[in-house]
Amino acid sequence: MSNTILWADDEIDHLKPHIIFLENKGFKLTPVTNGEDALTLVKQQKFDLVFLDEQMPGLDGLTTLGKIKQIQPNLPVVMITKSEEESIMEDAIGAKISDYLIKPVNPNQILLTIKRILDRKRLTNEKSAQTYLQSFQSLSAQIDSNPDWREWLSIYAKLTAWDVELENGDEGLLQVLQDQFQRANTEFGKFIQREYQYWLEMDLPNRPVLSPDIINEYVIPQLDEADSTFLILIDCMRYDQWLMFEQFLTEYYQIDTEFYYSILPTATPYSRNAIFSGLYPLDIERKYPELWKNASGDESSLNMAEPELLSELFESKNLDVRPKYEKVLQQEEGKKIADRIHDYCQNKFNAFVFNFVDTLVHSRSDSEVLKEIAPDVSGFRSLAKTWFAHSNLLQIFRELAQKNVRIVVTTDHGSVRSLRDTKVLGDKNTSTSLRYKFGRMLKCDKDAAIIANDPEMYKLPKIRPNTNYIFAKEDYYFIYPTNYNKYQNKYNDTFQHGGASMEEMILPVSVLKPRNI
Repeated sequence: MSNTILWADDEIDHLKPHIIFLENKGFKLTPVTNGEDALTLVKQQKFDLVFLDEQMPGLDGLTTLGKIKQIQPNLPVVMITKSEEESIMEDAIGAKISDYLIKPVNPNQILLTIKRILDRKRLTNEKSAQTYLQSFQSLSAQIDSNPDWREWLSIYAKLTAWDVELENGDEGLLQVLQDQFQRANTEFGKFIQREYQYWLEMDLPNRPVLSPDIINEYVIPQLDEADSTFLILIDCMRYDQWLMFEQFLTEYYQIDTEFYYSILPTATPYSRNAIFSGLYPLDIERKYPELWKNASGDESSLNMAEPELLSELFESKNLDVRPKYEKVLQQEEGKKIADRIHDYCQNKFNAFVFNFVDTLVHSRSDSEVLKEIAPDVSGFRSLAKTWFAHSNLLQIFRELAQKNVRIVVTTDHGSVRSLRDTKVLGDKNTSTSLRYKFGRMLKCDKDAAIIANDPEMYKLPKIRPNTNYIFAKEDYYFIYPTNYNKYQNKYNDTFQHGGASMEEMILPVSVLKPRNI
C-alpha cells in the first residue's frame, strides 16, 4: 500500500512538478491550498505525512500545525517556509514538527525527507536484519565452542542487544533469534551444571564476580569517589529491562555497565541475602541460624534481616560507615524517599531496594489483563519501561544527578519466560517455587534440571536430613504429577526465577557518575 501525503500550500499549483515526481515514486498526494481544508481532511482521512506551508492566508502554518496535533498527535508534519527567522523555527520545533525545510525546495529534497520520516523504521529494520543474519553464524559458532564464563557474558549481551533491536521486525527473523537464544540457554545450562561448583571454591579473578562479591567489588571502591554513594537494587531486573531504563539516564549520567553471575538458586532469599551479607547462603545459615529455621514456610521472611546483614558486612570490612537501608514495596514509599532524597545525600552510603519489577513478574502470573498487555518478552520489557518512565525511582535518579554522588545499580536475579513443564517428585514439605525446589530426596528429569544432592557443595543450607535442591534449566518449570494439567495451564507462559538460565543468572551492574559534577 502506498503512503498517503497531504500537502497544504496556497501556491500548490506551482508545486505540480513536485507532486507528479512523488506520484511517480509511488506516493499518493492530496493537495490543498489552505489550513482549513487541511484540517477537514485530517479529521476525515488517514494520512502518513503532512507537508505544511508556514505562510498561508487565513490559518497560517503554525496555527494549522497546532490544530493538526490536537486531532492526530502522532501524525508527522513537515513545515516548509520562506523565512529563516530563528523564532519561527523554534515555534515549529516546539510544536513537535518532524522536519523543517526552507523554500525553494526541490523534488529530491522532498523525497529524501519522506524517506527519512516514513521509511526510517523499515530501512533500519532491514539493515538490522541484514547485520544479524551476517553475525548469526559467528554467534552460533561461539555458542558451540565450549565458551568460558567471560565468553558467556559476551554471548548473552549480544543476544539481548539483538532481541531489543529486532523486536518489531520480521516474525520469521524473530523466530530465528528466539531459536538461537534457546540453543544458547541449552548450552548455558550444561555449562553451569559443569562449572558452577568449582567457582564456589575459587577466588577472584579465577572465577566470575558472584552475588556475595557485589558490595566489595563495586560499592566499596566508590565510597571515596563522592560525597555519598548509593546502591540501587531493582529486584528481578533483567539486562534487557536495564537497557530500557538506561535510555532515560544517559542524559544525566556517564554509565559504565559490567556483568556478574547470580548464585543458585536465583531467588531473592538466596541471592539478595548473599549480596547484602557478602556471604554464601550456607555461611549465612551457620552464622545466623535463625534466618533459615523456618525456610520451608514463607520465604519472604528470609530477607527481613538485610539491614543487619549489610551493617555487619561493613563492620567486617572495618569501614567507618553506617549504611542506610530502605526497601520500597509501594508507590507511596518511593514517593517519600524521592521527596527526601536530598536528606539521604548526607549519608555516606545508602542502599535502596525497589521491588516493582518483581511484583510485576508475580502479578502477570495471576492476571489475564497483564498477560494481554505483556504477552511476551518484548511486551513485558515495554511494560517495565513504562513503569520506569513514570516512577519515583526515575525522579530519584534525576535529583541525584545534581549531587556529587556515585550510584551502583544492579539486581539480585532476573527472570525467564517459562514455556515447558517438567515433572518433579517430592514429599509434602517440598518448597513451592517453580524454578527451584528443595526437599527430601527430590527427583526430576535430569535433562531439565541441575540436581544438587549435596547442598553444601553448592554453599546451600541443608535445612533437614536428606535435603537436596533442584534448579530448572532453560525455560522449564516444575510441576507435581498430582493435578498436573491444572498447574500446567496455570503456570505455562509465566515469568519465573530461581533456575539456571542466562536471563536469571547473568546480571548487569552499572556505576553511574553524574555528568554535571
